[in-house]
Amino acid sequence: MSSRLAEAERIRHALEEDRLLLYGQPILDLGTLDGWVVRKAIALIAEQVRAGRRLRLHVNLSGKSIGDATLVALAEQALTDAGIDPTLPVFELTETAAIANIEEAKRFATRLRGRGCGFALDDFGAGFGSFYYIKNFPFDYLKIDGAFIRGLGTSRMDQLVVRAIVDIAKGLGKKTVAEFVGDAEAIRLLREIGVDCAQGYHIGRPRPVAGLLDA
Repeated sequence: MSSRLAEAERIRHALEEDRLLLYGQPILDLGTLDGWVVRKAIALIAEQVRAGRRLRLHVNLSGKSIGDATLVALAEQALTDAGIDPTLPVFELTETAAIANIEEAKRFATRLRGRGCGFALDDFGAGFGSFYYIKNFPFDYLKIDGAFIRGLGTSRMDQLVVRAIVDIAKGLGKKTVAEFVGDAEAIRLLREIGVDCAQGYHIGRPRPVAGLLDA
């Protein structure tokens, strides 16, 4: 009982001396999650441009977003308000989400690309009919699914698949990004094959954006 009384006395003194801090934890409306991310990403690009740094930022979008006309309008308004080069944000949509809603995905990507934004087809190779969709879907980057990258050093099949994807992307004038790059040998092979960019724990682990930009 004495410890509880002592604690109550400490709280009373803290109140009297105005030494308490108010903590808050935001509640995010999940119905507008992608909108929040898009606004934050464009604001971050604008902040970096003002600081003299040209930042190209990739923004992941959910499959649900591609049918949401309000998100496109939000992105367009955010670009106008920020006054940034519209080629700096690159929106990413997973191949499986694009496949499930191909016509909506095409309209979504076409409208944003019409403003100058980049578009990436993420997790490429994970779904069926992948090459059909690159023929019918407007994009600027192909992100090669990690299933073909993790075993790249030992799997001849994975190497052949990655080479085929790179050859087609280059023929279309598009860039490639390898996901889940885990070691230096994978980097060596990706350079040899001709992949443009790499992403994975060997390059860097996820961490707060502010820390990445200050590095």
